[in-house]
Amino acid sequence: MTDRPLLSIDNLCAWYRPGEPVLSGFSLKLEAGEAVALIGLNGAGKTTLIKAMAGLLQGVRMDGAAWRGRPLSFRDEGFKRERCVVLDQGGGFGYFTFREYLAYAAAAYGLEKPQAVPLVEGFHFQKYTGVLLKELSAGSRKKAYLITAFALGLPLLLLDEPVNGLDLESTEFLYHLISAYRRRGTILFASHILDGLDRVATRGVTLEGGRAQLCRGRTEA
Repeated sequence: MTDRPLLSIDNLCAWYRPGEPVLSGFSLKLEAGEAVALIGLNGAGKTTLIKAMAGLLQGVRMDGAAWRGRPLSFRDEGFKRERCVVLDQGGGFGYFTFREYLAYAAAAYGLEKPQAVPLVEGFHFQKYTGVLLKELSAGSRKKAYLITAFALGLPLLLLDEPVNGLDLESTEFLYHLISAYRRRGTILFASHILDGLDRVATRGVTLEGGRAQLCRGRTEA
C-alpha cells in the first residue's frame, strides 16, 4: 500500500431520474494491486456504480475523484485508456467474432493484439472464437468479454457481476484470474454471490441503500 491511492472517489451521488438517487454519499479508495469485491443484493447500486465509473451515466455528482493522485472525470480520455469495463448485460459488437472483437478492443486502447490462448483455453472457449458474439449464449458472451478484459492487461478492471452465466469450472478459473491479476493491476468487481469471494478479494465493500455500509480491511468513508 502507498500513501496515495490508485483511485479515490469522494461523496459520489448517482441517479437515473433527478431526485431519485441510487447512490448517495459513496466514497471509495482503491490501491494498486487490490481485488475489491463490491457486495450487495440486486438493486443495491452495484451496476450503477460501475456504469458511473465507466463514464456511461449522465446523472453523476461528486465532491471529487483522483486517478494516480490527479483530479479526474470518469469521462477523461486518459482515464478511459487505463481501465476496462465488463458489464453484466453487455451486448455490444454482436456482429464481431471474438477474434475480431479482441483485435478491435486492443486497437481502441492503442495496443497490439494480445496473446489470449491461455485465457481461451482456461474458459474452454476454443470452439467459439470464430462465432459472431450475437449468436453465443449469454454465458459464452460473458466469457468473450472477460477474456478480452484480462488479455488487455490494463491497470484497472471494472467487472459487473462477472460470475453471472458462468459454469462452476469457469467460475473457478475466473477466481484464479482475479487473484493472479493483482500482480499487474487492480480489480473492482460487483457481486451478489458470496461463495468464494473470501478466496480472491483483498477486502469487500458492502452496498446497502446506496451507501457503503461495511468494509472488510481498511475502513471507507
